[in-house]
Amino acid sequence: MSLRFGVFDHIEPVPGQRLDQIYRERLVQIEKLDRSGFYAYHLAEHHTPAIHSLAPSQNVFLGAVAQRTSTMRFGPCVYVLPLHHPLRLIEEISMLDNVSGGRLEIGVGRGGVMEAFFWGQEADPEVNYARYVETLAILREGLSHEKLTYAGRFHSFEELPMYLRPLQQPYPPLWYMRNPVTAAMEGMHTIIVGSIDGLGVAVPRYRAAWEEHQGKGTKTVQGQDPMIGLVVHLVVADTDEEALKIAQPAWEKYRWNLAAPRRLEAEKRNLTQFMSTKDGSFGFVGERPRGLPTRELRRDIDAELERFDQVKRGSHPNRLGGVALAGTPVAVREYMDEYLETGANYFVCSFQWGDLTHAQAMRSIELFTTEVMPRYAAARVTS
Repeated sequence: MSLRFGVFDHIEPVPGQRLDQIYRERLVQIEKLDRSGFYAYHLAEHHTPAIHSLAPSQNVFLGAVAQRTSTMRFGPCVYVLPLHHPLRLIEEISMLDNVSGGRLEIGVGRGGVMEAFFWGQEADPEVNYARYVETLAILREGLSHEKLTYAGRFHSFEELPMYLRPLQQPYPPLWYMRNPVTAAMEGMHTIIVGSIDGLGVAVPRYRAAWEEHQGKGTKTVQGQDPMIGLVVHLVVADTDEEALKIAQPAWEKYRWNLAAPRRLEAEKRNLTQFMSTKDGSFGFVGERPRGLPTRELRRDIDAELERFDQVKRGSHPNRLGGVALAGTPVAVREYMDEYLETGANYFVCSFQWGDLTHAQAMRSIELFTTEVMPRYAAARVTS
């Protein structure tokens, strides 16, 4: 299949800007992405005490995205399923898919136990995981049938009419972030967070697991080739020096947004169960439930950031923390050539992060879409 391009977004705070301005400017960016041929826009879900996600009710913002775009697909990446009532989610998924003409993509995940704690749920990784598994099963059943019958630990339904149905059948495409093996086992597309070296390891793991669990040459239930990509935080400018000058402080702000507010809240309340240990066993996401596939990345956010810091720039001075790329279109094209060698078939950009401004993000989008994308849009990737 051809290489596709997407965008992953947190919608972080911008110093000195009101929330309404941030939303308006982000929608301007999304209109530009739609006109430029991006495949999909993926929006994260995080809740207080996290501050790095200003659209925690993704469906509200995505309703606006549906009306401001015409071809680009969009969706959550991810819905934190333990925090959602499955029936409400089925209804809103069906609404979004219909108002957009069948352009919704659905990312799913279990999220962290710290947010579950502040929502009044059990801050226990096993219970959190059980909620995730049950909600996902109900979503699949309810979206694909005219009546919903399900008997579970948290929810039970008997012949409940599903009057709202998605336009895409049996349901919109599913995505799972970070763990390629889990994604492949569930027949989902996947987006990896980390370095390009990690992507090189993840791609063969994903394809081997897909072949084992779904069958060789098998497509998704929507008839698509399975997609795997990496989130790359970008600053593209006319010179390398300008790009790095912009990106370096933004990277530090991104790091702070991602980890500090939650850590500070845990320390203030002496919530020791959410304070990271040296081996990364705890933290905001909690211990991993038993029996899940192993993964190379992240057991908690602090551990993830430490790994980013350990990535040496060496012969690649345009790379920050292993996950950010700052430079001219020439530098980005050099990175893209290396990216293609991993066998990944999806390139996932992040254009506004940390304390980057709307103008800086728009300049990166302009340079990327005019001087990078045309060269790779038709590139063939061997599955």
